[in-house]
Amino acid sequence: MTRILHILDHSLPLHSGYTFRTRAILKAQQASGLVVRGITGLRHQAERDDPEEIDGLTFHRTAGPHNSNRAEGLPGFREWREIGLLASAIERVCEKWQPDILHAHSPALCGAAALRVARKLGLPLVYEIRAFWEDAAVGNGTGWAGSPKYLLTRTLENHVVAGANAVVTICQGLRDDLVARGTDPARIAIAPNGVDLSLFGDPSPRDPAFAAELGLGANDSWGPVIGFIGSFYDYEGIDDLIAAMPLLMQDHPDARLLLVGGGPCEDALKRQAAASSAAAAIHFAGRVPHSEVERYYALCDIMAYPRKQSRLTDLVTPLKPLEAMAQGRLVAASDVGGHRELIADGVTGTLFAPDDPAACAAALGGLLDAHSVWEHRRATARIYVETRHDWAVNVQNYQDVYQKLLPAKHFRCSPVAVQAR
Repeated sequence: MTRILHILDHSLPLHSGYTFRTRAILKAQQASGLVVRGITGLRHQAERDDPEEIDGLTFHRTAGPHNSNRAEGLPGFREWREIGLLASAIERVCEKWQPDILHAHSPALCGAAALRVARKLGLPLVYEIRAFWEDAAVGNGTGWAGSPKYLLTRTLENHVVAGANAVVTICQGLRDDLVARGTDPARIAIAPNGVDLSLFGDPSPRDPAFAAELGLGANDSWGPVIGFIGSFYDYEGIDDLIAAMPLLMQDHPDARLLLVGGGPCEDALKRQAAASSAAAAIHFAGRVPHSEVERYYALCDIMAYPRKQSRLTDLVTPLKPLEAMAQGRLVAASDVGGHRELIADGVTGTLFAPDDPAACAAALGGLLDAHSVWEHRRATARIYVETRHDWAVNVQNYQDVYQKLLPAKHFRCSPVAVQAR
């Protein structure tokens, strides 16, 4: 069987959108007949390089100084050291496990380490970009466009893209940007964000007692509930959603807002909510285990994603709207490029102008007033996820890439996955 070694920034047991996508990819590839393992870099913060088995997946580690020590030294030098340590760890795994393909995932530090090893050992390299991390740093407030670190990260990314045998992105926006930089479109495949419907495709019933515990009411006459589940970064626009609540409640005084998650903006958002005239209707649930997320989805009528407009949000598609569709929730989202790739306005969701609380409130109010379309909208969105964003189907995108890199006699996968396409 074909062996794929995935090179990762971090992995399970840590919980993040990054690790959940990784798990979905590796489990789907396992089910298709590929043999897979992962290796994580220094930022996973492993004490030892002993492999771990988690949820039936094997992850090797790169031991070394943790993030707290990375502040020492000049920018660029620290990253160069990280690349070197990860490359050495990858090479050790290759010597023992003998993978057929190296599949590195952004950030570019992982790609650069994998490129070193691929060239040294003569292995084909696939480099997958989930976001441009220099833009993500701008979006989460830890960097700024045009800074030396921003430009260095972009340059390293271009170097890895140029050296890889094949490139994968999660969406058309990222692919178009790479093409604009001069990358041959024929070298770029898309493996879109997806949902593992075998794990996340059976919505839970609403729990009245749980709703009461969270302050949302104990029966279906209390509501409706607008929900947001995710990380509290500035670019998510949660402040606009909070600002929209007083406007929404003018026509829908029983509306409630449930915010699930945490992040850098949490304290500021709580202060904003406390000062709002709608304070009593805004509820923070905090971070919750991923295994509990479906209980929170079940409490919500509409999931809102008011991302602010930026280079990051225009280029990158998020995962959460797809999860909401799979859970049978209505979706309202800001009209940025990443959302437009996933949501057909008036068909699978509702789009509204970004950075505009009044537009957000109007869109939410319009959905609440159009109760007659809810059932059809939910069914249409669910079919969209099943046909376009189920990992059981999307795994074929990777197999198409791998097949081009290996002689036919060396590539082996299950024919079931191909038939499911």
